[in-house]
Amino acid sequence: MAKKYICEVCDWIYDPVVGDPDGDIAPGTAFEDIPDDWVCPDCGTTKDDFIEYEED
Repeated sequence: MAKKYICEVCDWIYDPVVGDPDGDIAPGTAFEDIPDDWVCPDCGTTKDDFIEYEED
């Protein structure tokens, strides 16, 4: 299962199965493969503010 990542600023979750179509990130794109200049679609923060998301 692909790892999800959560924004520490706004709690938006990046799911690689879905990607970020509005940010031109195709479904199936691993978080590590997202360009460094990509920003959170909800709050605009950088990739540096995301941590691995642990599902319960």
